[in-house]
Amino acid sequence: MAGAGVSLALALMTAPAQAAGVTDEDILNDQQTTDDVVSYGLGPQGQRYSPLDKINRDTIGQLTPIWAFSFGGEKQRGQESQPLIKDGVMYVTGSYSRLYAIDTKTGEELWEYEARLPDGIMPCCDVVNRGAALYGDKVYFATLDAKLVALDAKTGKTVWRKTMGDYKAGYSATAAPMIVNGKIITGVSGGEFGVVGKVEARDTETGELVWSRPVIEGHMGTLNGEESTMTGTLNASWEGDMWKWGGGATWNGGTYDPETNLIYYGTGNPAPWNSHLRPGDNLYSSSTLALDPDTGEIKWHLQTTPHDGWDFDGVNEFVAFDMEKDGEVIKAGAKADRNGFFFVADRETGKPLSVTPFVTKITWAEGWDLETNKPIVIPEGRPGNPAEADGTKGKSVYSCPSFLGGKNWMPMGYSPKSKLFYVPANEWCMDIWNEPVTYKKGAAYLGAGFTIKPLYEDYIGALRAIDPTTGEIKWEYKNPAPVWGGVLSTAGDLVFFGTPEGFIKAFDAESGEELWKFQTGSGVVSSPVTWEEDGEQYMAVVSGWGGAVPLWGGEVAKSVKYLNQGGMVWVFKLPKDAGRT
Repeated sequence: MAGAGVSLALALMTAPAQAAGVTDEDILNDQQTTDDVVSYGLGPQGQRYSPLDKINRDTIGQLTPIWAFSFGGEKQRGQESQPLIKDGVMYVTGSYSRLYAIDTKTGEELWEYEARLPDGIMPCCDVVNRGAALYGDKVYFATLDAKLVALDAKTGKTVWRKTMGDYKAGYSATAAPMIVNGKIITGVSGGEFGVVGKVEARDTETGELVWSRPVIEGHMGTLNGEESTMTGTLNASWEGDMWKWGGGATWNGGTYDPETNLIYYGTGNPAPWNSHLRPGDNLYSSSTLALDPDTGEIKWHLQTTPHDGWDFDGVNEFVAFDMEKDGEVIKAGAKADRNGFFFVADRETGKPLSVTPFVTKITWAEGWDLETNKPIVIPEGRPGNPAEADGTKGKSVYSCPSFLGGKNWMPMGYSPKSKLFYVPANEWCMDIWNEPVTYKKGAAYLGAGFTIKPLYEDYIGALRAIDPTTGEIKWEYKNPAPVWGGVLSTAGDLVFFGTPEGFIKAFDAESGEELWKFQTGSGVVSSPVTWEEDGEQYMAVVSGWGGAVPLWGGEVAKSVKYLNQGGMVWVFKLPKDAGRT
């Protein structure tokens, strides 16, 4: 056995020859280099765009599956991983904290790592894993017991394993790590258990902590083994001791912009959900933070839902892009927030430039005041205070979007060619009410009850193409079931996107016309990738229904209970003679 839970499936002599390891330059240039995918998001900015164009409007009909790989066993829940590709090897994670190395030409397993998870782990929203990171000769990923593992990329042997949080307190980890300036950057999950969110940087060779930045005010950061600075100002926006268990889990990973040299990380909901127990804005929950990659210091923040009372985690990715408007180029970033609003902001300062709805019904706020940089909150849209009722249950409100969000974890993409964002959205609402709750280590810390309901009879999910200069939705694809996977756009004028019904689909990037689809056998709740090998263009996607919807989805979950679980990665290729006459 090669380390904890590792098995070598084939003799290493059969593995593809591996060249030099992944460098910082490789990661920064990931979007431009077409023969590999070495970062989550196809580049640190997270645009999920490829300049490859052999697969295009004219040739998409000839895209052919060439192999499929099963993750095996009975562990078939929630496959949300984005594959990485380097030197003929695919690195892909599976549910229950597994990682596989697969030959890209043949689909043969080279090695597998399976974490030995302890009893008592408490993942809130299924046993998913969203992907790995590559750097040097190592591959890194996080496990459900809040560990960060470094493996030898060639053999799968454990190099080091570090603890990011106490799983007995509710910490877990599901996001793909990120490499920035030679350091590995991670966050944590567990906001529903009152853990405190944080962003951390570690040495890639040793795993030793370089800096740690808690994201709830009042907590101290560290730098090189010593206390650095306090996050925010103690009790400035939290009363009493509520900040000690304030939530703000950083569970969805981050992005990085080399032009500003800033890491952008989203923070989750404040804890507990019952907002009447924690008056104030509750910084820095439900926000996007810009962090110094060398020290972890917060350079700016954009709190998208102050005093969040609806579980509108602000973890959704902040995607850097250059926006052309009124004759000038603006260094911008965009975020489709759980709360239903699409934010475009100056990525150097965090100042919002525009805030527009990307879902059809929002009941908690009328809009956003750009002068005050605050939402125009509708007081009647907040769940009631139990203390003003019978002390056991506050007034229930019908609230849109639901706490699963106008967009949840599933990453959107941006095409520099079409200059559009492609946003996976959902139209659902909820009945939500507050209840009394006190913090207890390792116990759920919600103080709320809820039931999610579909907003429309004919669809829940939608893929929407948004013009960031205006907020206008240029086209949309409506899907009966809620959408839960990410997107990929290409210079071939295509957008790839999967559905819970099992299809991976391709749409015309300009018009939204559906051009191609393939049934994978289980719901697609992952993010596709594409690359070029020996002059041929490939596309890959992971298939396997799961995630938060079947666990937390209320009436929506009942409507999709027929969907089958699975655990496969599918690889497609365009024949060399495709498009020739």
